[in-house]
Amino acid sequence: MVSLAMRRRVARFIFIIGLLLMFLGSAFLLGNLSGTSRISVLVAFFFVILGSGCAVLAIKLNKRSLYLFFATFFMLVGFFLFLFALQIIPVAFAEAWPLISVFSGLALFPAGWHRYGALQSRYVVPSIAFVILGSVLLVFSFNLVPFSFSQFMMRWWPLLVVLTGLMLVLISLGTKRN
Repeated sequence: MVSLAMRRRVARFIFIIGLLLMFLGSAFLLGNLSGTSRISVLVAFFFVILGSGCAVLAIKLNKRSLYLFFATFFMLVGFFLFLFALQIIPVAFAEAWPLISVFSGLALFPAGWHRYGALQSRYVVPSIAFVILGSVLLVFSFNLVPFSFSQFMMRWWPLLVVLTGLMLVLISLGTKRN
């Protein structure tokens, strides 16, 4: 049987090899880029590394769900920035910024699952709210509707009050069962 100390050494070795491969791959990627901003690729790589660091903290420390949220969020932002920097996503960042809200909502799912071992309304409702908010803002950001966001809010602001009330009711119902 393999001892605990040996497994830890192997895990650290694999972690170091993984970091080295990430740095080596990013160096090759920066060397092969033509026509793209190397700074934007470095910023994207920074977010992926930051997300990886938060994932390590989520594994090593007690406050795992918080670090798992940040790990997921930073990795999603980093991969989005990579796709944006490599011009795979053919839109301007000024139009796609509401995706950050969507990423926040998506990052809440694994954090809530990890904390409670199942989906809980105190995580699901805010994450769905963030995804819906980001999606609505994307509709206005990409000019998919013939009116502006301010015109929409002036006419449909009571809908925001109804949705806020619905979210509070769902949260309260979910906390009574727990």
